[in-house]
This record gives sequence, C-alpha cells and structure tokens, in this order.
Amino acid sequence: MTTRAVVTGVGHYLPDRVVENAEFEATLETSDAWIRSRSGIERRHFAAEGQTTSDLATRAARAALQDAGLEPDDVDAIIVATSTADLTFPSAATMVQSELNMMHGFAFDVQAVCAGFIYALTTANSMIISGQAKRIIVIGAETFSRIMDWTDRATCVLFGDGAGALILEAQEGDGTGTDRGILATDLNSDGRYRDILYVDGGVSTQSTGFLRMQGKEVFRHAVEKLASTATTALSKAGLSADQIDWVVPHQANIRIIAGTAKKLGLSMDRVVVTVQDHGNTSAASIPLALSVGKARGQIKPGDLVVTEAIGGGLAWGAVVLRW
Repeated sequence: MTTRAVVTGVGHYLPDRVVENAEFEATLETSDAWIRSRSGIERRHFAAEGQTTSDLATRAARAALQDAGLEPDDVDAIIVATSTADLTFPSAATMVQSELNMMHGFAFDVQAVCAGFIYALTTANSMIISGQAKRIIVIGAETFSRIMDWTDRATCVLFGDGAGALILEAQEGDGTGTDRGILATDLNSDGRYRDILYVDGGVSTQSTGFLRMQGKEVFRHAVEKLASTATTALSKAGLSADQIDWVVPHQANIRIIAGTAKKLGLSMDRVVVTVQDHGNTSAASIPLALSVGKARGQIKPGDLVVTEAIGGGLAWGAVVLRW
C-alpha cells in the first residue's frame, strides 16, 4: 500500500467588487477589445478597502472545509501560497489559523509568486507522505491590486484578487496511476530570469514597490516551460498526455493557456479556463480554477488532472493528481 494525498474538499472566495475592462478606459490608453485580444481577460475582482489576503484566504478555507464536511479541528496544518501577505510577519497562514479558531497544528506561508500554489501543494504532499500531517488545508490567496502601477497599461489590467483552497488527506492507494490523490510533482526555478517579472520594492529596500513585467519575455518562456514540466510530471507518474481528463493551468493569459495545451497535444475542451472572469490571481488562480471546475461539473471523481504554473523567479512546476 502507498500513502496518497487525496483532495477531499475544495472552495474559493472572490471579493465583491467586479472590475470590467471598460473601467480602465477612463484612465488608460486601452480598451476592452485590446485587453481581451492580448489576454482573454474580460473582468477581475478587487478587494475592498481594508480587506486583506488573509481575509480572502480564510473565506476560501471555510468553503473547502464545508465541501469536505470537516471542521478546523479535523485539520493538522495550513499552508498559504501568497506574495501579498498582510504583514511582513507573522505569516498569513497563522492569521487564517487564528480566524478559524484552530488551536493546534502548524501554519506557514510559501512564496513562489504565480507558481506558489504548485510549490505549496508539493510541500503538503511531502508532509502527508512522510506522516508529518494527516490533513492539510492548502490555500492560494492574493491581493495583487495592492501592488499595481495604475499608469502601466501593460500590467495593471491583467491582475485580480481572490483565493482558493483545497484539503489534502492521507489515504491508502495501490501505488499505481489509478490511485486517487497526488501521483507526481515537478518543481523548477531559474534565478537568471528574475528581472523579467518582479516587484521593484521590498522590506530590505524599505519600499512596497510595483509589479514590473517584460510580457514578451515571460510569454517566450511560459509555453515551453509549462509544457515541459507537465510532461515531466506525467512521466514520473507513469502516465501520458492522452490520459489527461483536465488541464487546470495557471490562469495568466489565454494565449499561454492555449499554446501549452497545443504543445501537450490537447484540445481546449479539456482545459479549465477561468481567466476571462478572474484575471491573473497569481497563487490563487489554480485553486480558484479547481473549485470553479468542480462547481461547473467539469472535474469529477476519478478524473486525471494536470495543473501547472510559472511565475516570477522564474519558478515553475506541475502536479499530476487523480480527483
């Protein structure tokens, strides 16, 4: 028998404020048509004044717990993937722990920007396999609207706020590709490319900073690296692309999503796409898409799901799991 980290619940939360592309036309030289053609994005959600990343994360966690039929006391740990934590410290995860009235276990953040949820999921999987924890809430949550330069039309129209969460639970499998749960993971990074996607501020520079991105360069790396990491993860699991039921990619840009699917030899009707409604929510985008995909009736028990992401670092990776 083999211990697997199985998804038993999923949920998400989006702030109330919906920002349509047309809102940017009043302050920027842009248009709804331009934004759609470049990114596929039609709208996104922005957090309200005073609403923090941990607020969003807590709401997503509660939704995932409800979906799994669990209480906070049933969970051993919380891992939050975010680049926009409320404070420098303590972690957003400990704030979620407090809001859930979870008086035991442990909580910490993971920071790998848009690839953060893949890194957090891989970390949680390792902890469950090693016996460190039986159940873990894995959350991706961001308030990227707080780090936008509203004069930069190339970036500020792309990002949104939100949170998604799932619950991983230790269950026994046969050790084959038919098991439910995480079957394989693949992580990568290359710091040589840090200047193509970054925030120009931080604690040691005593400034908050804004997101800066060389869009063409990011695109150039994204499709190749995402397809490669997905293929590697599938190979580790002893599976192939033609066995995939759903690809749930990082929701950054419809052209990247379509290009990666094409490289994997998959049609877009096997890809969960939410970028049009949420924009790029960084570490939150994959769990958001998983939750929406389940709610839509797309992702069903037993489906083979491949999820992949790339973000600043550059950092990228993939997870293969059976729902």
